[in-house]
Amino acid sequence: MAQLVSLWNFLRSKKYLITIIAFAVLIFFLDENSMLRRWKLMQEETALREEIDKYRTEYEENTRLLNELEADSGSIERIARERYLMKKSNEDIYVFKEDLKQ
Repeated sequence: MAQLVSLWNFLRSKKYLITIIAFAVLIFFLDENSMLRRWKLMQEETALREEIDKYRTEYEENTRLLNELEADSGSIERIARERYLMKKSNEDIYVFKEDLKQ
């Protein structure tokens, strides 16, 4: 019984602290919109925005190449040589490892 009374006295004296701690645990960990979930969603949003930027630059580059192909017929040959390593029948091509990594 004495332990129960001492526990009650402790809880009564620290009721505001216990309430604040319980609220913080609820907000940061247990709630559906917890801070952990929000942090994970922010990380996912950042990753998706980076992916959007990557695809946007790729789209702009492809659009530029398409416009170049429509304007100049000689650029088709240049792109075929650079990207697909095509050659004329009397030429030799030397490919370096650094060029393949790009």
